[in-house]
Amino acid sequence: MATLFRKVLAALPRLGVQVLDLGPGAAVISRRGGYTARKAEAGAWLVGRERTSTSAERPHAPAGTWGLPQATASSLCARHVAGLLANYQVDCVFDVGANKGQYGTQLWRAGYRGRIVSFEPVPEALERLREIAERDEDWQVHPCGLGREESVASIHLGWKTMNSLLEPSAYGRQRYQRFADTGTTTQVRIRRLEDVMDEALDGLAAPRPFLKMDTQGYDLEVFAGAGDRIGEFVGMQSEVAALRLYEGSPRMAEALAAYEDAGFGITGMYPVTREETTGRVVEFDCVMARAARAVPVPGATGARDGSATGDQRPPVGP
Repeated sequence: MATLFRKVLAALPRLGVQVLDLGPGAAVISRRGGYTARKAEAGAWLVGRERTSTSAERPHAPAGTWGLPQATASSLCARHVAGLLANYQVDCVFDVGANKGQYGTQLWRAGYRGRIVSFEPVPEALERLREIAERDEDWQVHPCGLGREESVASIHLGWKTMNSLLEPSAYGRQRYQRFADTGTTTQVRIRRLEDVMDEALDGLAAPRPFLKMDTQGYDLEVFAGAGDRIGEFVGMQSEVAALRLYEGSPRMAEALAAYEDAGFGITGMYPVTREETTGRVVEFDCVMARAARAVPVPGATGARDGSATGDQRPPVGP
């Protein structure tokens, strides 16, 4: 017998709502140009405006064509990361390119209760990030960027979540109207990941850190700045580019080769953005782990429920 949940899903298309059934208790629903809702867990829905682009950014393309698949990929990626953090008993997530704390908040909603160490150099985003992080005593915020070398650099502002230390590529300029303004910048401090790890991991008896990078073309520079200490990370997540949006950023094959050479293996690849007209993926969220560092769970084959640390602090978020 069909459950009420399934009956509702079956009725929604007649109301002009797109439905993608993800299995028991989970679905992605959206109305073009409206809102997208993702059921993250029992009793919890994630709702947000479906991403569309202006005609100047994606000419001659029907708005929202890939909105539902992208929302689904985002939901599946979040679930995958949550399971990996639990299976590998991660107790500290390095959130590089934290923006306003969206990733850390997502981790909390998914059940993670370990330490979060966020890095964000843009003043406006940093202010909001600090407000969010204040709700958790074990969420550190560092007002800087990370890179290959200690330095002071100019970062572009006004590109919203796409602010970068790099110039936009010719492809990036064609794709995103926001890249037309390249004159608004500010000076920010760049540190090396290797140099901040002792402070970030202080107090953890046997740290099992995870590295998340979303730095708009600069991930491989962040990775290089870890030096030999990259070997301490049990897993990582990086935004890799199939089509380069920034000058000087590595192509996907180059980035993946560097990560694999350092001992990480791919556990998941999730499209972040696509070209509306061609369907080509622009960027992927690539999730990786060191298989040798996985923690065996007797009698279990899937992700364990709950946090890596057993901490029961209340969840945080906007």
